Amino acid sequence: MALPNPKPKLPVIVEKPTPYTFDLGLLLAEDPNPITLNKDSLEQSLAEVARDGAQSLINQLLTTCPLSSTKDGVLLTLPPPSTLLPREKPVPQAKPPTKWERFAAKKGLKPKTREQRRNLAYDEESGEWKRKWGYKALNKKGEDDWLIEVDMKKERERKEGTSIRGDGRRERKENAKRNERKMRKNMRDAAAKS
Repeated sequence: MALPNPKPKLPVIVEKPTPYTFDLGLLLAEDPNPITLNKDSLEQSLAEVARDGAQSLINQLLTTCPLSSTKDGVLLTLPPPSTLLPREKPVPQAKPPTKWERFAAKKGLKPKTREQRRNLAYDEESGEWKRKWGYKALNKKGEDDWLIEVDMKKERERKEGTSIRGDGRRERKENAKRNERKMRKNMRDAAAKS
């Protein structure tokens, strides 16, 4: 049984009339020579040009970049890139600050820390950590008490069909709606200014 003919080994050194220019930080080899393509074997001629470029880049990397061996293998340290690449898209425009951001900057307000954003607070009465808002939270404290003190003056001014038990829930819902309205207004204002 005869072995198939192996492909002939191509030379390791690539000879070109004008030498390549390299940017090893980007693994870039630029060939300034004109490309000659055979119409009969277009794919083969493109493969030869690509092979020559890759071979010259590998030669340059192995001769100029420092090599070091680690327990995982050989490490090649690349230099920093020297070619500036253009951006695909333009630099994004800075968004105008919202009404709240202008107010916060004027008053010197800082964003909350991670600890402040957590939804847990210590309840002194029960001695446990409980949620600040949500299911069985501290902001609903007193809504389920069996006895509620009633201020008669406020009771006389109360709307028909409402009870003191629903005041906390009603107030929370109104606050949420008010916040959403303000947020939509801020978005409209920011869009109008841009």
